[in-house]
Amino acid sequence: MIGVFGGTFDPIHFGHLRPALDVHQALGLDELRFLPLNSAVHRAQPVASAAQRLAMVQAALAGEPGLRADDRELARAGPSYTVDTLHSLRQELGPRRSICLLVGGDTFNAFLDWHRPFDILALAHLVVMQRPGAAAPDDPALRAELACRGTRQLAALRQAPAGRIWIESVTQLDISATRIRGLFAAGRSPRYLLPDAVLELARREACYSAQRGHDAA
Repeated sequence: MIGVFGGTFDPIHFGHLRPALDVHQALGLDELRFLPLNSAVHRAQPVASAAQRLAMVQAALAGEPGLRADDRELARAGPSYTVDTLHSLRQELGPRRSICLLVGGDTFNAFLDWHRPFDILALAHLVVMQRPGAAAPDDPALRAELACRGTRQLAALRQAPAGRIWIESVTQLDISATRIRGLFAAGRSPRYLLPDAVLELARREACYSAQRGHDAA
């Protein structure tokens, strides 16, 4: 199974990395790919450049087996729609390989408002990273999809290429990229919120030395 985790990663931090590693280990993924997006659709645009964000992701993942950066969204012009990314992955991996799309619990609650959500489910499983004891979604339609597609059997994910929903309780760290950028801009250290390799790269590149009015997380 291949895991896919997208985001602005502006910058990538332990609040991204630890939950993703939880999923990687719990599901026994063959590989987990981190995909920095190019152009955000429902949030402010990233502050750091595409090249800087990709370099930070690569630095964060260095030396961790099974985790790697994937730059396909950065190489594609226009908004970063998940369904387009999954189509590209399907072309690479073929129709039978199981793909698991990692999403946060809050993101999942709005999933039916995404661009072509049912096409996404035709291309990948959803793996929802939730804090332990999180409540079920409020949306009745989404609850119905979860009741129909939800599974706690790993075999169900491995034997089908797409279409199931898996809820995974993960480590929740109250860290935001917005706060990290603010600390950089204020001349304060965000050490221990993100990997040292990412911290040093962001300092060297002066990625966040002056905020430009963006507030993406």
